[in-house]
Amino acid sequence: MITYLLFALVVGSVYALLAQSLMLSWGLAGLVNLGLAGFFALGAYASAMSTSWAHVPIPLGLLLAVLVAGGAGLLVCFSTLRLRDDYLAIVTLGFAEVVRLVASNEVWLTNGTDGISGVPSFLPRDTGLWFHLGALVIALLAVAAVYALQRRLLQSPWGRSLRAVREDETVAAVAGKNVVRFKAQAFSLAAGIAGLAGAIYGHYTSYVAPDQFQPLITVYIFLAVTAGGNARPAGAVIGAYLLVAFLEATRFLTEFAPGVSALQRAALREILVGLGLVLVLSLRPDGLLPERSQKAPGR
Repeated sequence: MITYLLFALVVGSVYALLAQSLMLSWGLAGLVNLGLAGFFALGAYASAMSTSWAHVPIPLGLLLAVLVAGGAGLLVCFSTLRLRDDYLAIVTLGFAEVVRLVASNEVWLTNGTDGISGVPSFLPRDTGLWFHLGALVIALLAVAAVYALQRRLLQSPWGRSLRAVREDETVAAVAGKNVVRFKAQAFSLAAGIAGLAGAIYGHYTSYVAPDQFQPLITVYIFLAVTAGGNARPAGAVIGAYLLVAFLEATRFLTEFAPGVSALQRAALREILVGLGLVLVLSLRPDGLLPERSQKAPGR
């Protein structure tokens, strides 16, 4: 039971990193990113390949994951800056599917659908409970570091300028703000955070495969950010842990459904997730922690 709880907390921490990534790109910059699973996958593969095949240290693999995902985010952002919100969402969703299909078919690069097994772990897996505790500590440290960074950014002139870009690009540009630069910085940083989440997840599970990065992950993270508050780091973190608790609760609830097969139980879980999203949007459209207006700093 303790191992199961630790596993759920590690997954919740990974989702908290993804939620903070989405909060930065969507909630703060107004860039609808439906390609979150793609950056998540890039980070996982970059760290897994570098540590498994090139035998680089795990910390360097994590850094490489952030750089690869952040660089990909920069390219995607520059290629879609002139698109409106709905078209940007479609392009980013297509990017995530391209990443997954490349990972599935380019066997020479990613080992195809067989995936990469034996990815080095933070601690030896035969240490039992300590393995899960070590992974949880590392994941929590990453969540805390990203949270502290985002809090600092939100309170800085950069954060205030980014919110101005989100509210009205034209007014921000007239005020002398470089709209393109702010969008690119926010999207790239958000993609790097998602890549870090993928790297931590890959080292924890010791296995990376294309099936782990379905578009459903993006839906889950949107639910987490919407529930917690899409413009506050604390809301994103709380929403992620609540999401994992909700998903695990539905796993047990569907077991009590009479005359339902295993496949139907899985579909029933997704129905409950959809109903949860509808309820959140109906009852708390601004999330548990709505965005607070900030006063201009005194001189």
